[in-house]
Amino acid sequence: MKPLTIILILILISCKSETKTDNGIDIEIDKSVYDMWNNFTESNPEFKTNELPDSWYFHTNKEDANRLAQLTLGGKKKATTSGLYSWYEEANADLPKIGTKQIVTDFDGKALAIIETKKVDTIPFHKVSKEYAAMDMGTKVKPLEKWRKAHWDFFTSIMKESGEKPTEDMLIVCERFEVIWTRKH
Repeated sequence: MKPLTIILILILISCKSETKTDNGIDIEIDKSVYDMWNNFTESNPEFKTNELPDSWYFHTNKEDANRLAQLTLGGKKKATTSGLYSWYEEANADLPKIGTKQIVTDFDGKALAIIETKKVDTIPFHKVSKEYAAMDMGTKVKPLEKWRKAHWDFFTSIMKESGEKPTEDMLIVCERFEVIWTRKH
């Protein structure tokens, strides 16, 4: 259960402004997140009644979070690894859904883009494709090698807390997304 809690905290991290309560956790959300969503719904009134989507940043440190956000804005990063399938099972949580909108922020919680989930797959770690790895890592230079190392290291460190170890057969939740709105609108 610890890995899912960590993932949820990482996903829901935001900064400064108003507070949103999610699963009993108070999260401060930067005003830019609300502004971006309001601008988006003004231009797309069919979403006016939708709730504010989750906002989050990629990774666990400022340098990587901001680099990955810029790759997303530049159209190079078009996927994200949502975690292990077993984490969703343990939490009795739904997998990401096609059509879900999320607001990507920089490490400081400033809204940069709205993304929409286009495809969700559950794939054994060793069967993740070079194509998917390139979309997730935002690079065409040895994307599969980089993806495997980064994610193996991440899963190793998270699973260590519960005494588990990653395996080549562990199921990975892979999301493909499209940027549908940026702060430039």
